[in-house]
Amino acid sequence: MDWGTDLWDQYDIIDKHTQSGLELVEKYVKFVKERTEIEQNYAKQLRNLTKKYNPKRGCKEEQECRFSNHQSFLDILNEMNDYAGQRELIAENMMMNICIELTKYLQELKMERKTHLSEAKKAQQSLESTYKQLDSSKKRFEREWREADKAAQYAEKTDQDINATKADVEKAKQQANMRTHIAEECKNDYAAQLQKYNKEQSQFYFSDMPLIFNKLQDMDERRVRKLAQGYVLFSDTERHVMPIIGKCLEGVTKAGTNVNERNDSIALIEQYKSGFERPGDLDFEDYSQGINRTSSDSSLGTLGTPKGPLELLGKNRSKPFWLFSKKSKPTVMEDFGHLPPEQRRKRLQQKLDDIGKELQKEVDQSEALEKMKDVYEKNPQMGDPASLSPQINQTAQNMERLRGELNKYESWLSEAGRRGDLVLRRDTLREDALSYRSHSNNNGSTHEPYSPDGTHSEEGAPDPSHAIYAEFDDDFEEEVEELVAPIGQCTAMYNFPGASEGTITMQEGEVLSVVEEDKGDGWTRVRRANGNEGYIPTSYVSISLSK
Repeated sequence: MDWGTDLWDQYDIIDKHTQSGLELVEKYVKFVKERTEIEQNYAKQLRNLTKKYNPKRGCKEEQECRFSNHQSFLDILNEMNDYAGQRELIAENMMMNICIELTKYLQELKMERKTHLSEAKKAQQSLESTYKQLDSSKKRFEREWREADKAAQYAEKTDQDINATKADVEKAKQQANMRTHIAEECKNDYAAQLQKYNKEQSQFYFSDMPLIFNKLQDMDERRVRKLAQGYVLFSDTERHVMPIIGKCLEGVTKAGTNVNERNDSIALIEQYKSGFERPGDLDFEDYSQGINRTSSDSSLGTLGTPKGPLELLGKNRSKPFWLFSKKSKPTVMEDFGHLPPEQRRKRLQQKLDDIGKELQKEVDQSEALEKMKDVYEKNPQMGDPASLSPQINQTAQNMERLRGELNKYESWLSEAGRRGDLVLRRDTLREDALSYRSHSNNNGSTHEPYSPDGTHSEEGAPDPSHAIYAEFDDDFEEEVEELVAPIGQCTAMYNFPGASEGTITMQEGEVLSVVEEDKGDGWTRVRRANGNEGYIPTSYVSISLSK
């Protein structure tokens, strides 16, 4: 069944139906747009909500994140933020895959429908024009036939009239013959026009219009299929992100199960444990034997702790320690003496670790500057060695300052009752000490040359100002290093003499194994097939690393 056969006489119905279909597509596009706005607003509100409850940097809430219940709440906020991102993704995909696609397709359908209706109108106009010609020829044939009939009746009447002359009779007959001839011509013309109209009418109703109606039917069915796909995408768009949304919700559940009340209690103890002993009994003061206003040795006032809780509460050491009294905020001291013993030791140890890391950075930078300076001295075209002096001096000063702070905090930690973890890893201290001696020339001591691998070429005099490292001297014994697996190969582009200690000679075109990448100092560590290792300038070789 098709429109051209069964709805051949329902042009107006087809016109209205196709227009209604296009309006439905427009309505659905508008519906999806409003849905995307809802999703976007929902996601925006979720993001604002998580931002509102996320702790600001450095605030009290952020410091409390060491507790599992606080951290789990932050995890929930992060999961909700990800959840909001999925709602935004739903809105974006609906807008791209449904709204934009259907709007574009709708414009194409409108143009196609307009073309088909225009063809139908032209066919209708052509048929109406032919019908007008037929009607005109028919009326002319009717008129001329009447005139011919009148002329024939007049000629017959004249012929019977005894008073008419022969000339009048002949004239009347000629007129009748002429009118009859014209009428016959009109009749033939009418017959031709009728045949033409019937042919065009048959073409119109059995070929042209059915073809146009079938095209409109095909267009409408394609519209329905496309719209159905849009309906399916409406659900599929959200279904595709449901696994990720499910993971977000699983993350919320996991955050709840990760809460450990016992660990939180232990963390609170570790954070705020003072290390003080509980107050002992107060001694009886017998005023009958003389006024004794001093506190007993067992009271808190006589504790040997240099910074006790009484000093945090007030200057009157004769008063007992009130657990619920309002504590004044102590003055922050550099040695953390305002803190209880346990907390003081932790803060000092943390400070020592931070200084150690900062010192290691300065040591690494010092080594890199020394290597670069050595390269500049051997290859002046690459740079001026003197340009590095300010940076070398500044690095040496920073190292000197950090060592002073390290000594200071170590002494404070020793006073706090525990020496702490002062032992840095051996290779770090070795590089630190050696690098310091290499830079001591800036302070008036002898400068020693260093090779790129960080080893010194000759022993220098020990610096008495750094006795802190004396206890680690036994750790500076040389060890046999295990061979490291190569990470790639390199091909020499230039000759390199390898004059300084720690470097290796290289010939143009020679292929070497790369053992250690360039760490930003301009040197790469390589190995020959015979096992010899050393450093070469990175810019002298073409490197190909293994994946």
